[in-house]
Amino acid sequence: MPIDISQFAKAIDPSRTLVVSDPDDREYYIDFASVRGGAIVEKVRNRIAKLSPDDPTCSLFSGHIGCGKSTELQNLKEQLEAEGFFVVYFASTDDLEVSDVDIIDVLLVIAKQISEQLDALDALEIPAPGLRGLLKRTADILNTEIDVSGKLGVGDVKIGDVKVGGAQVGFDTGKRAVTLGAGIGSLTVKAKGDAGLRAKLNQYLGPQKIELLNAINAELLEPAIAQLKARGYRGLVAIVDNLDRIDRSIKAFGKGQQEYLFVDQGSYLNELNCHTIYTMPLSLMFSNSLGNLLQVFKPPYVLPMVGIRHKDGADCPEGLELMKQMVLARAFPKLSPEERRANLGEVFEDEACLEALCRYSGGHVRDVLSLLSQWVEEEMDLPLTMESLEYAVADRGNILRLQISSEEWALLREVRETKQVRDAEGFQQLIHTRMVFEYKEGRRSWFDINPILADAEELQA
Repeated sequence: MPIDISQFAKAIDPSRTLVVSDPDDREYYIDFASVRGGAIVEKVRNRIAKLSPDDPTCSLFSGHIGCGKSTELQNLKEQLEAEGFFVVYFASTDDLEVSDVDIIDVLLVIAKQISEQLDALDALEIPAPGLRGLLKRTADILNTEIDVSGKLGVGDVKIGDVKVGGAQVGFDTGKRAVTLGAGIGSLTVKAKGDAGLRAKLNQYLGPQKIELLNAINAELLEPAIAQLKARGYRGLVAIVDNLDRIDRSIKAFGKGQQEYLFVDQGSYLNELNCHTIYTMPLSLMFSNSLGNLLQVFKPPYVLPMVGIRHKDGADCPEGLELMKQMVLARAFPKLSPEERRANLGEVFEDEACLEALCRYSGGHVRDVLSLLSQWVEEEMDLPLTMESLEYAVADRGNILRLQISSEEWALLREVRETKQVRDAEGFQQLIHTRMVFEYKEGRRSWFDINPILADAEELQA
């Protein structure tokens, strides 16, 4: 079965998130639960659908960036919709500047996304006079206190009579949810790229965040849920993806941004009156803020690497096979696992090449696709050979080594020897930059270095 190399390159694009509800994407999906410490998505679904369908829940979902969280959250969305819930899923990075995020930004974006996606339901009425009034006052303040000429324009969308720099920013007399979403968007869409505007927006709304939260709950979420239930839905779920990508930068007042948002301001994330799921930076699991985090939230669900070997170094045959199937499915989505194996030679010169790719990835889903994409560009032909894989691995290793300090090499040697990490800033940084991976066996975590670095001279010191 000959493979079109351009189609294969498109299928292995590492930046692509699988939408599991799409029949074509579903064919690429591989369930790794058996080698990841359990069915995490099912646990989140059961918390909502079985344990607390009528009372709001809040869940944190974490793991290495690129380990497959977004795909699993898409899977969760499909499962919750099958259970009868209206699910609002969105990537928060579409609206937020990850280097500078405040709780006000997050609350506004959640309200915007829910409002916009509810608009797909005809005749759903969300008047929200108090929330509209608060946002209109915000537009008034921005209009009188700073020059935002051209910064809050919303094209041909006419949403009120408050002019900011010649653009309309406000709310019309209509009561459709889309107008509310457009109004919120008019305050946030340009703020993403304008630090001064973000600061002014948060300076004004920051002291009123309780009022904002109460207005979102009482005037948006609660009426929406009541109307959804009247239409046969069981409730409303908001899945806020990509919050785990916010930077580890330090706020002006000296607090780390991740700790500030999830610990200091976590109660506001936890008090929305609908089911909420947030992705959380994995490094917080290894910080001295974890205890305080657990005072606000239930323990986070963590998605580890795919287990392709055990802590003692022995292979994990099941994990290796599932990783191979994930790669082969991108080439042969319509075939059975056995048929994919039978056609392996169309993509790789032998199975040893495919197995080497999986081992170099360390069980990291995006890394295996990223390395495979680089391999295809190196070879520019199929089947792929071991020689060009080694070239791609060498190039990747060179890039990784440039980021590592002498102190971090010492920490990496410690991880390689002990298979553990400590509560220290250096280890958090290594986890954040994917130099160290987390695995899980028998519900217990262990750690190892990124296999791309395994032969580095610096680790032999």
